[in-house]
Amino acid sequence: MQRYEPKILIALGEAVTGNKKVFRWLAENGYAELTALSNCINSDNEAFYWLLRNGYPEYAILSNAMDGYDDAYIWLKKHNLKFYIVFADACRNQPRAIAWLKKNNLEVFNHLASKIYEVLEKQRRDSYDYHKIRMS
Repeated sequence: MQRYEPKILIALGEAVTGNKKVFRWLAENGYAELTALSNCINSDNEAFYWLLRNGYPEYAILSNAMDGYDDAYIWLKKHNLKFYIVFADACRNQPRAIAWLKKNNLEVFNHLASKIYEVLEKQRRDSYDYHKIRMS
C-alpha cells in the first residue's frame, strides 16, 4: 500500500466510507484492487475472493486482520508484511500503531485508518441492531 500516492490513499478512504463518485473514479483509473479492498472492508465476500484470485492476497488478508482475525495476523507475519500488521492495528484504533504511523511520517495512513475504523465500528454497532440484521 505504501506505493500509492497520498491522493490515491485519501480516495480509498472516501470509497470505503461510501463515496460512489470516488469509488467509480478509482475503478475507472486502474485501481480495481483498491475498489475490491474497499468492498472487502465493507463485508463483500466476492471482493475478498477477487483479491485472492487476482494477485492481491495481502489485501484480502489485511481486511481480515482489520476485523481482528488472528490467523490473518499470523499470515501477514509469516509473509513479513509488518507494515500491514501495524496498519491493521491502526484501523482497529490501537494507540501504539497510530503513534508508530505518526512517528514515521505516515499520517496519510492514519487518516485512512480512521476512515476504516469508522466503517468497522458502524458494522459492529449494526450487527447488534435487530432492525439492520439481514434475513437471507
